[in-house]
Amino acid sequence: MASGTALIYDDEMTSYKLLWDNPECDIEVPERLLSSYEQLKHYHLLERCVHVPVREGTEEEIMLVHSSEYLEVVKSTQTMNEEELRRVSGNYDAVYFHPNTYRCAKLAVGATLQLVDSVMSGKVCNGMALVRPPGHHSQRNAANGFCVFNNVAIAAQYAKRRYGLQRILIVDWDVHHGQGIQYVFEEDPSVLYYSWHRYEHQQFWPLLRESDYDAVGQGKGKGFNFNVPWNKFVPELILVSSGYDSGIGDPEVCNGIAESSLASVSTTFALKHCFDFGLQSAFDAELVKEERTLLSLQNVVAVLDKILKKKVCNGIAESSLASVSTTFALKHCFDFGLQRKILLMNICQKQQTEKTNSKYHISLNWKEDAERNNFFCAVLGFILPVAYSYQPDLMLIVIGPNRSLGVNGISLLTCLLQGLAESRILVVIQDTEINLVQSVAKALSGVPAPDFGAYAPASQENVLEIKRLRNQLQQEWKMLRCSGLEMESKTKHTVIFAMN
Repeated sequence: MASGTALIYDDEMTSYKLLWDNPECDIEVPERLLSSYEQLKHYHLLERCVHVPVREGTEEEIMLVHSSEYLEVVKSTQTMNEEELRRVSGNYDAVYFHPNTYRCAKLAVGATLQLVDSVMSGKVCNGMALVRPPGHHSQRNAANGFCVFNNVAIAAQYAKRRYGLQRILIVDWDVHHGQGIQYVFEEDPSVLYYSWHRYEHQQFWPLLRESDYDAVGQGKGKGFNFNVPWNKFVPELILVSSGYDSGIGDPEVCNGIAESSLASVSTTFALKHCFDFGLQSAFDAELVKEERTLLSLQNVVAVLDKILKKKVCNGIAESSLASVSTTFALKHCFDFGLQRKILLMNICQKQQTEKTNSKYHISLNWKEDAERNNFFCAVLGFILPVAYSYQPDLMLIVIGPNRSLGVNGISLLTCLLQGLAESRILVVIQDTEINLVQSVAKALSGVPAPDFGAYAPASQENVLEIKRLRNQLQQEWKMLRCSGLEMESKTKHTVIFAMN
């Protein structure tokens, strides 16, 4: 089964630019393509993609959409001087040519067709071709709106011819209407074209009557062209007719996939296989329970993503299955490209079986004093020395059901751990422990530490637990020793604390 996402890109497609002053075209610059690629690099997405090499589109492939006469005009620009290029450019609307335009336009076509081949052959599941010049305005005999060859239209014709496809959907969300694609397929029922664009009652470029909602195709293609034109409208009142019979599990929905009223479209699409079996049956409580779990996973990853991208310093996420959410969170860290160190602290019920501690997996069985705070001993005598020895880049604190630690101990721990990892902390709280959110939020937001209650010395049982762990692990974590406070060298491990 296909997996992975293809990325097709080549710097050579930035090798043409405007050679003269033209206010209409001066926004079409190489940086438009470069900035997209740099953003993928910034968010560590490049390493997650399957890189597919670029090739040139052939003349035969280009003429699946364009005339041979137009092809010859574009080809001739390779040897033109600036004056000739300006003259040819002036024959079209909002376009400029450069000696490298033809080469780049062929690469843009070839990159798009490489993507079609990669998906159709099963090499990848989906993908993206970053190309320049763009294509959706160009027509059979004309360049238009910065576009030279109509890359997507050529791709659709190519896919029909090579793979025998009979139904292709083209979705176009550019702010300008892609009239070039519409013209190519307006009589073709095998291609459904959907364009969502700004229109302003025909006052927004390309200023065409056929960009309006009633341009639905012609002949056999009638009903296969959908334009959703935006017209400026400033409402004075917003009313929402909020029906929920599109929700998963509703017996009225029988079309295979129902979009949940509660989940995002992307989540529903990704999880559709989990729900298909229940769509035509009566309302199933188990489906609702499963959807709730999936939504909580989505929330955890969303908060973590903001922390990893440094949009926020820390955050809290509620989860119906805190332990499962943590597994997803760790995977998201690795997928994001976090190659450094994660400190995971799991505050849960007492373990029923005795597990052997290791350097990177430590279980601390702590018996809390119901009336006084005896947790200082554990924090200062064991947890912080290990944490500071490890020097994590991110901390995950997971508060599970039937926790063994009270609100004072959890608040204390959260406060004192903020000196590490630039305070990059995600706290995942089981929904049954939701009463902790306010206290944890205050600790994370820098509110002065609460009264932790009367101090109580650790019980004999707790002292022996700390001594046992220190003796067992002091060779691994040097700050557990009475002397020699050297830090551990950097690793790519995850340290897991289980406080039972």
